[in-house]
Amino acid sequence: MIPLKRAFDENRRLVIPVAAGLAINVILFVGVVYPLRVRVRSAEQRQQTAAVTLAAAEREDQSARGLVQGKTRTSTALAGFYQDVLPASQAGARSLIYLRLKQIADQHHLLVRHREFEPEAKPKGALYRFGGTMAIEGTYDEVRRFIYDVETGSDFVVIDGVSLAESGEPGGELQLTINLSTYYKHGD
Repeated sequence: MIPLKRAFDENRRLVIPVAAGLAINVILFVGVVYPLRVRVRSAEQRQQTAAVTLAAAEREDQSARGLVQGKTRTSTALAGFYQDVLPASQAGARSLIYLRLKQIADQHHLLVRHREFEPEAKPKGALYRFGGTMAIEGTYDEVRRFIYDVETGSDFVVIDGVSLAESGEPGGELQLTINLSTYYKHGD
């Protein structure tokens, strides 16, 4: 084995430039390359964070846009409901409750015994309720078809309650007392 000092002395011309180059490389790495690498990693992390934040902001923006569109659709549908479905006034509600329900009862050969409807005394909000009771008499099938037609008709009539009684004779007529109401928007 050649002693280290002798090898160094014999190859001094090569060893000193290589050692100096190695020292310069270490100094450049520590002073320039490593700080740049740290900055690049930091920039990449900021870029990833910014991308995640951007994606979250885009989702939030889409959600907000959907909410606005949904609110607009709901407002449009509600305005259409007020205009196309609900009676336009108290007179329209009265006509619907008295006239239309009488027509449906007549159509099903029911005898109207009693009707009493009136507007709500103290309405809550923009919609006014017009409701009351109607007493009719007929066979089971006639009464059933009447209720079905009221529930499925295009007129906005709500059945609030039903009371059914049989007349004194078996298989005889049924007496139906039905609580009904409709709504109208007042004063637009």
